[in-house]
Amino acid sequence: MFKKAERKRSYVKIALCGVSGSGKTYSALLMAQGLGEKIAMIDTENGSGELYSDLCEYDVAQLVPPFSPNKFISAIKEAEDAGYGVLIIDSLSHAWSGQGGILEMIDKKTAASRSGNSFVAWRDVTPEHNKLVDAILQCQMHVIVTMRSKTAYEMQNDEKGKKTPVKVGLAPIQREGMEYEFTLVFNIEREKHYALVSKDRTGLFKDTIDVITPATGELIQKWIDEGIEAPAPWVKFEEEKCFVKGKEGWMPVEEMSIDGLRFILSKRQYQNAHTAAKACLDEITAAEEAME
Repeated sequence: MFKKAERKRSYVKIALCGVSGSGKTYSALLMAQGLGEKIAMIDTENGSGELYSDLCEYDVAQLVPPFSPNKFISAIKEAEDAGYGVLIIDSLSHAWSGQGGILEMIDKKTAASRSGNSFVAWRDVTPEHNKLVDAILQCQMHVIVTMRSKTAYEMQNDEKGKKTPVKVGLAPIQREGMEYEFTLVFNIEREKHYALVSKDRTGLFKDTIDVITPATGELIQKWIDEGIEAPAPWVKFEEEKCFVKGKEGWMPVEEMSIDGLRFILSKRQYQNAHTAAKACLDEITAAEEAME
């Protein structure tokens, strides 16, 4: 039942938090470069994600209101199916507080209920937010999300024992505790764009305060590569046959068309199936040449 614990290679999920103008989008693109994969961006910021098109090569999908969780989930799945290695979600705060986001969904459900009690609304809407979180955490890509920050307060006792709100710093505009879902969380300050890590499962950035550069992503990728190879969830082998997972379920590589085999060979998530796919493609090509 038990076995030795070993860190496996995995896809990192990273959050960059900061106030407007702190450089979250720019930092996300620099970090994505260092991770060294094909980059996609979900842009909810009225096209601002394309302002840095000269910085590196990346593809953009514009999301417009309403910012429902399902819209984000569909875009995430589309990026995954297209074989992107790094996905930037800029910004995830819109799924919470933007037009059509979770908070607006709560308000509408509360107003439509007979009791006007928000408890029932939260019960109905929370699963939608959970699906979005699961889509981010379970997708086979590195994901970098940006989240806007707001001033955070805590209720503390003053000298007279009276509860008063006390400013304790900044918190992301998202569900409370959302930042704990990520592998790494960086808080970026506005003036010099220094990034301070507030959560770090890698152990790479303890007590480090610096700007984010491609080298930051390279360091994270090096840490990933030091883990052992994990079984590929898109590929499996049964009875000496190779199967790949697509939109319609599992399919034997040997039964795929030429276009399907070429698609498999072009996508990193099917890397474990590349040998089988190339062998099948070579066999088909040889047969076609023999018939000419």
